[in-house]
Amino acid sequence: MSENCGHASHQTIRLSKGKHAAPTEGACVMELASMLAGEPFSDRPATACPVIGGFLRAYNDRIDDQRRQDLYRYAAEVVATRGSADVERARERRCLEWAEERKRERARPLRWVTRTAPAVVDRRLGLDAAGTYAARSIRRHTDRSHVAALALIDELIAMGPQTGGTGAEDSSAKGASVAGQKATSAG
Repeated sequence: MSENCGHASHQTIRLSKGKHAAPTEGACVMELASMLAGEPFSDRPATACPVIGGFLRAYNDRIDDQRRQDLYRYAAEVVATRGSADVERARERRCLEWAEERKRERARPLRWVTRTAPAVVDRRLGLDAAGTYAARSIRRHTDRSHVAALALIDELIAMGPQTGGTGAEDSSAKGASVAGQKATSAG
């Protein structure tokens, strides 16, 4: 664990809304992920996929405290999800599709939304913008929307290898296991 974690432990942190200066003040799901990865305390751990991170940061801050605690397991699961550009672009596309599905489910479209074409993310905003957009596409947070959001997170994590070129291989036994399975099946 990083020495930046102070006296707080990943086992004692209750997930909370917002960005925190130190774990003793609490942590959002992505800040907890940085602790579990052994990285400096941050809501943008280097080993995490930026698309998934964007979704988790925005969703963490938009839901109530009870539902927020359901994100606890994703702090560990998002570690070592950074993937190739193709994997991260696929995750980005899935977030945009998911957001469009939420829009179509609404009984009445919002007045200010006049676009009929699928959403496009401005590349200058970074990969996390698609995840943020997807989380913000949920207009009412209900048990049903929460189940759908958790299913999306599971889907995004499953979309790519659990290792990447950022040293993520060393951060997770799961990542090492995936690499070992690939080597075995290739031989």
